[in-house]
Amino acid sequence: MSKLIFVNLPVADLPRSIAFYEALGAVKNEQFTDHTAACMVFSETIHAMLLTHDKFRQFTPKKIANAKETTEVLICISAESRDDVDATLARAASAGGTIDPGPKQDYGFMYGRSFEDLDGHIWEVMWMDVAAAKEAMSETTAA
Repeated sequence: MSKLIFVNLPVADLPRSIAFYEALGAVKNEQFTDHTAACMVFSETIHAMLLTHDKFRQFTPKKIANAKETTEVLICISAESRDDVDATLARAASAGGTIDPGPKQDYGFMYGRSFEDLDGHIWEVMWMDVAAAKEAMSETTAA
């Protein structure tokens, strides 16, 4: 079985956050959703657990960071193409996200952009041509 990732995110408004992630294309898994948490499925292996602050506090003794003021983590998710990167950012913008809080990355063989969700968590969306990336790396190493 493949390893799964569950990114746990504290959110201020669970219904609003569910709608935001659904607009991005994630599907809510009702089996792991209630009034305190929602499991948003991006793929068979990638899930975002949206947790109310009260629920999130049950898992950590530390203060919950205000992601609009500080950054603790950058979450990066792959895309199928450059166009898919841009389409994901367009959906994030339409759903109320903040687009490109960091600089766009365009290296020809790799293209990435980022958005902030409603709570300020930063998601990077990255496409890479693996064969071209290997070639570029081998040229750099040979020089």
